[in-house]
Amino acid sequence: MTKNIIEISQLTKKYWTNEVLKSIDLEIQQWDFFALLWHNGAGKTTTINILTNLVNKTSGIVKINNIDIDLDFTHARRYVWVVPQEFNFDTFAKVKDIPVIQAWYYGIQKDIAIKRTEKYLKKLWLWEKRENRARELSWGMKRRLMIVRALIHKPKILILDEPTAWVDVDLRKSMWEFIKELNQSGTTILLTTHYLEEVEALCKNVAILDKWKIIENTSVKKLLNSLQEETIILSSSEEIFEIPKIIEEKYQAKLLDEKEIEIIITKQQNLNQLFLDLSQENINISSFRNKTNRLEALFMKIINQ
Repeated sequence: MTKNIIEISQLTKKYWTNEVLKSIDLEIQQWDFFALLWHNGAGKTTTINILTNLVNKTSGIVKINNIDIDLDFTHARRYVWVVPQEFNFDTFAKVKDIPVIQAWYYGIQKDIAIKRTEKYLKKLWLWEKRENRARELSWGMKRRLMIVRALIHKPKILILDEPTAWVDVDLRKSMWEFIKELNQSGTTILLTTHYLEEVEALCKNVAILDKWKIIENTSVKKLLNSLQEETIILSSSEEIFEIPKIIEEKYQAKLLDEKEIEIIITKQQNLNQLFLDLSQENINISSFRNKTNRLEALFMKIINQ
């Protein structure tokens, strides 16, 4: 039976009279890949800082691996590590030394730390930079080094705060594969991101924070299933001079150019039927894509309710 590895109950934080978290309830199961989405100022950073004991909560209960952080945070902190947006390592240290120094704080033997460092530097395409000073790395390389350092003591929970910010597209996809592999090997991941396509591609469950409280907490699959309609761009291998009336009326179709059609498909319709209808009208589709990110549309819909 899967257990909860993070339990937050009635979590509240106030700065004087200003309430920045309002009775937050959240459970994250072991081995979950959980996304936390928010509007700026919604309380995301405060929530993470309370989990890592950088900020004291006003009230409520927070447990990590069934350990109340108020009773034994020293023990609880061994199970969790956060990769923040800001770089917080010695930029004059060599790349290969930074994770080893981190391992020392957790009592990990040096030979073990060196082996793990080599493994993760290779996994995150930094091995060739191992003798460089950290300050010589690009922004994206520094982000990856932060992840290597976080993994050195093999935390059960990894909090990734905007891990692919300022990372190029190709590298982002490679990092996705690495992060998925981590999760599949048993690491629970809490992801915060502005790139909503990451949530759709990686995560199992999602909570949305707005105005200092959770307004949605569900699976990514259920959230996507709640979408009533979506706009799709279809590309044809041949020129299209006119959209058949039956397609235009049934799918609110419009011609974008000689090879692209924009259609709206409702929850009651399906793509297979759409392609069958198009085929019967002698329109051959070579590819299709969503006009907008589906989660982004849902996010805006939810917070504007």
